[in-house]
Amino acid sequence: RMHGASHDVSAADGASITMATTKAAAKIAPAGSRISITKPDDFHHHFRDGLIISTVTKHASKRFARCLAMPNLKPPITTTEMALEYRQRILNSLIDHLDPMEPLMTIYLTDRTTSEEIQKAYASGVIFAAKYYPAGATTNSDLGVTDITKVYPALHTMAELGMVLCIHSEVTDSHVDIFDRESNFIETIMKPLVQDVPKLKIVMEHISTKDAVDYILQAPDNVKATITCHHLLYNRNALLVGGIKPHYYCLPILKRETHRQALVDAATSGSPKFFLGTDSAPHERSTKENCCGCAGCFTAHGAVELYAEVFESAGALDKLEAFCSFFGSDFYGLKRNTSMLTLEKKDWKVPDSYPFGADGEVVPLRAGDVISWSIVDDR
Repeated sequence: RMHGASHDVSAADGASITMATTKAAAKIAPAGSRISITKPDDFHHHFRDGLIISTVTKHASKRFARCLAMPNLKPPITTTEMALEYRQRILNSLIDHLDPMEPLMTIYLTDRTTSEEIQKAYASGVIFAAKYYPAGATTNSDLGVTDITKVYPALHTMAELGMVLCIHSEVTDSHVDIFDRESNFIETIMKPLVQDVPKLKIVMEHISTKDAVDYILQAPDNVKATITCHHLLYNRNALLVGGIKPHYYCLPILKRETHRQALVDAATSGSPKFFLGTDSAPHERSTKENCCGCAGCFTAHGAVELYAEVFESAGALDKLEAFCSFFGSDFYGLKRNTSMLTLEKKDWKVPDSYPFGADGEVVPLRAGDVISWSIVDDR
């Protein structure tokens, strides 16, 4: 399935860093080289709601066979009934698109989530995880969990059922520096949780630090992590150097280069402890470009292509398929996809924006610049 070699990649934006290769033998893949992989799954995707859903699924369905739908809407998806209704809205948005896609649903944990609700969700057959947002951690998380022990009964039920817990792994204490929230979470929440509910299947989502990589590598096999393409491609210089770049602002926030490199090493290592979760999080342009902009990077338009850049730079294109298409589905107990996706080493310029809902626009990652891999569509 693999044709061509790998190469160094420089992110085109002037504010972004130049990726360093992690293997001295990394080589440039000739223009026109193609790789075919099993169609990937995305185990962290924000579809939003209303007319916006169709905007998002148009991009996501081209690249992913299945996407785990995040529940942080207004109001959040806290019950099985709400999740089923949201699933139908996502499916309805796909009617006019060429590519099929299966939404995998989640429910949003609150201090009041019961074991009975967890059992009902699991029995639905379409809800695959519960999402733990520490209250106030990110977009629409105000109703999240204030104390992890308050949901221990629900978590014990999940462990018995084999249902996955997805975690936004940051503390929200005001005294903790924003760059230290993930490492603090590991010590104060993750380690006690894994000890107290040892059989619970846990995904630390969108990890952003070497601390998280090191923790996941030594954690039990039922504890794994997703990594986004933007955390693999950029460090905090992309956000802060030469002026604040709001479209690189996300949570967890981009970190130092040493952390980015640790993430690249983890993702491209071939370890099943790490798999794809884009955390593609679109916001209308005006809500990003203001004095208090929203957190989130929109990557659904080119996520798989951007991951290919990362793996090529690391000399690990042969590891791309397992990271994108196997490790996540295996952990969730899903059959691997049978459809294929072909990528070609061919530059394409990302538009400055895409339509967003009825009359808005969303600015994608790498807007106005080049991505060096393209999806082949022979239709």
